[in-house]
Amino acid sequence: MSRPLRLHVEGGLYHVILRGNHREVIFRAPEDRARLSELISEVIGSSRMSVHAFCWMPNHVHLLMEVSDVPLGPAMMRIASRYARTAQWRRETTGHLFERRYRAILVDSERYLCELLRYIHLNPVRAGLVAEPAAYEWSGHRAYLGLASWTWLTTSLALGRFGNEPAAAREAYRRFVLDGIGTEPSPEYSRGRADDSRILGNDAFVARAAARSKATEVPSIDALISYFCRQYGADSAALSRSGRHRELVRLRALVVHHALDRRAASLSELARRFHRSPSTLSESLEHCRRQFPELFEQPLRLQITE
Repeated sequence: MSRPLRLHVEGGLYHVILRGNHREVIFRAPEDRARLSELISEVIGSSRMSVHAFCWMPNHVHLLMEVSDVPLGPAMMRIASRYARTAQWRRETTGHLFERRYRAILVDSERYLCELLRYIHLNPVRAGLVAEPAAYEWSGHRAYLGLASWTWLTTSLALGRFGNEPAAAREAYRRFVLDGIGTEPSPEYSRGRADDSRILGNDAFVARAAARSKATEVPSIDALISYFCRQYGADSAALSRSGRHRELVRLRALVVHHALDRRAASLSELARRFHRSPSTLSESLEHCRRQFPELFEQPLRLQITE
């Protein structure tokens, strides 16, 4: 059964969860988190996005992000792929660092902004890492209390829900978060609605989101091959032939990368299409990502007419 297409609503608020592959640790040293901070700052600036809350747990990441006209997908792909390359280089490892698909839940900010703020910032407490949220360095909670600063974190929107005077708003926020300790959060905060895991909101919000949104379109494999062959002046039939010509290997890796990212095909389907084993395609893709990172960070500007 295929997964539902992602929804893009300009100005929408999304709860984003990025997990380590097989729930494995993704941060092993302080410089890992520093690198992720650099990437988030760079990517949200160029994508005109805002981050309103975050928490970096040992094996997963929470972000509460507000998007612009730029969809969330390309930004998350840049953050995840570039962080993974750096982490794997430091560890001298290969393979997937993150689960292939991150979770993104479109949130009704009027009803759930404060609740998600509390849910995200209480993650370390509920996981037993600290006794109270201000003791955890790698979340936005301390910034909301005025005890830390992250240049890419926006606190004004959420703090405005707690009052107009900064000191009073911070104190009201602090009490609100602490009141959540020992309570059980709603599963919807991390899973979305039971009938649509892409959305957190009531039926009226779902209807408004549907009217404003555009689901991420899925191109066919043929459309992707045609697009990149036109871009690079290559023969599409050559991608399936034997041989290891450098330009064709790189071009094939681009098709595989975008097909997987857009869920146009599985790795097994792509392997059959290109007459190669899944492991060969996967290894080639990882090699090209390391050698030519700038190629894989460029957005796909394919107009789908099918």
